[in-house]
Amino acid sequence: MTVQLADKAHLMLQFVIYRRVSTKDQGLDGLGMEAQDRDIRLFLSTYVEAPFEVLAEFTEVHSGNDARRPQLAEALALCRKTGAELLVSKLDRLSRKVSFIATLMDDPKIKLRVASMPHADSFQLHIYAALAEQERAFISLRTKAALAVAKVKGKRLGGLRDKTMKRNAAIQANAAARAYRLAGIVQPLRESGATLQGIADELNRAGIPAARGGSWHAKQVQRVLERLAAWRARTAVGSPIGRRA
Repeated sequence: MTVQLADKAHLMLQFVIYRRVSTKDQGLDGLGMEAQDRDIRLFLSTYVEAPFEVLAEFTEVHSGNDARRPQLAEALALCRKTGAELLVSKLDRLSRKVSFIATLMDDPKIKLRVASMPHADSFQLHIYAALAEQERAFISLRTKAALAVAKVKGKRLGGLRDKTMKRNAAIQANAAARAYRLAGIVQPLRESGATLQGIADELNRAGIPAARGGSWHAKQVQRVLERLAAWRARTAVGSPIGRRA
């Protein structure tokens, strides 16, 4: 951890950088750190126009599900003391729990910036955190449901067939989960009369990447709406996907 305090700090933006990887091996090997550093450098060089300085950089090897993280505690304490903004590469590097992120954003002395979502405000970050939490649960549910249906139909699981089925189920689950995550944005816009391209433009303006990281187009929005319609249809007829455990 490196701290650099300037005499004229109040004249420029200040950032405290926080990075996190989940396992000891990742921390030792640098896995995941390069991607975080890349996003942070891109944000600072592209989206910060005013003069700025980095007061400190903290790196932690710890699970995102555990709030007991000493490096994060130090980073937050420095932000509260100096008024610097806390900068992370992605929201899940801060935490995977929406309750933790919501509590942090309610702190008047903490301003959070996410490098991969440069235009997102606090309200949007809160929504994205909630949607990401739903997505993780939904992917797990979809994968289990797909495998259960395969077994009911008498398909044997094992060897290459087992791996292929699991891979296909995961691909379908990811696509459906992404559509589900965007439902709160896409459906209200469509119901208000927005065109497919209009919705795509809104997603692009919000800084939400398309499935493969590019810009949104009308056809991609149409596929999202079709997946949502299919999901609602399955839920309506009592599909295992629509049941609560």
